[in-house]
Amino acid sequence: MHDIELWLSHAPAMLVYVTVGLLIGLESMGIPLPGEATLISAALLATTGTVDPVGVAAAGITGAVVGDSLGYLIGKRGGRKLLDKLGGRFPRHFGPAKIRTAERAFATSDIWAVFFGRFIVVLRILAGPIAGTLGMPYKRFLPANVAGGIVWAGGMTALMYTLGSAARIWFDQYSWLIFVGGLVLGLGITALAGLLARRRLLATADEPAEEETRELVSSH
Repeated sequence: MHDIELWLSHAPAMLVYVTVGLLIGLESMGIPLPGEATLISAALLATTGTVDPVGVAAAGITGAVVGDSLGYLIGKRGGRKLLDKLGGRFPRHFGPAKIRTAERAFATSDIWAVFFGRFIVVLRILAGPIAGTLGMPYKRFLPANVAGGIVWAGGMTALMYTLGSAARIWFDQYSWLIFVGGLVLGLGITALAGLLARRRLLATADEPAEEETRELVSSH
């Protein structure tokens, strides 16, 4: 992260915003790039007055929403063949195990997978393409995409800007803890949402059966 922060510190403010939006957008499309590290570095840079934190947050949100939407479109048109091709080139990010994990998350609760996927490295890269590949309706995808982008990029920028230099030291030493905590929280909430969704589906499926039973009893 030091290299990114050093480069950003010598770049004009507008170029910082463009870089933040571009890297986050490309990462959200399915290209494994350091989008989150760039956002954090730019937010910390804002504490020096070099860039505006609102501009950093806006660039991050825009990149996240547009990138995820383009990833969705790519997944919808390219589908499984695209994921298989990416798996061959980037096995660490698109290997079969990662794809299965993402598909299970979407199978249980697609909206929550899109929202909380923004906070999880694996799902942040895969959310858009997987949603498109599995045929998730865009009218369901977009609100979750926008909400996740706002909370993630806006919240991360505000947190880093508020904590300032203390955040830089803490993040450098304990970044692995942030990753683990975010992963556990995101997967836990996604699993809970999926469980509730399955219960609602079972309840809905039982209603016609109960209705048929009542009609059968009344007919006799």
